[in-house]
Amino acid sequence: MKNTDRLFGSLELLVLKTLAAGPNHGFGITVHVETVSKGLLHMEEGSLYPALHRLERERLISGEWRQTDNGRRARLYTLTAGGRKRLTENEASWSSVALGIERVLRFV
Repeated sequence: MKNTDRLFGSLELLVLKTLAAGPNHGFGITVHVETVSKGLLHMEEGSLYPALHRLERERLISGEWRQTDNGRRARLYTLTAGGRKRLTENEASWSSVALGIERVLRFV
């Protein structure tokens, strides 16, 4: 299984969790996830940007065009109150799934 396949269904959680640490742009979100996961997780642009647009439409994040420190224009995303609520729900759900998977893997 490719590392990108492991992200199926978890992209929203990873984006929301990253933005809980503070505002970030798409490339910054990718770098954060790859760095924190020590290279185990990789986000493809073809998946990330549609997800960001969907989360913005659902008002879970808000985006604003800004000038970056290196003079480039980038869309900076911020977690909304609705996004924080969804993050809490997603964390609980994924924790439960992870526990269930762990139990199955340890079954002899």
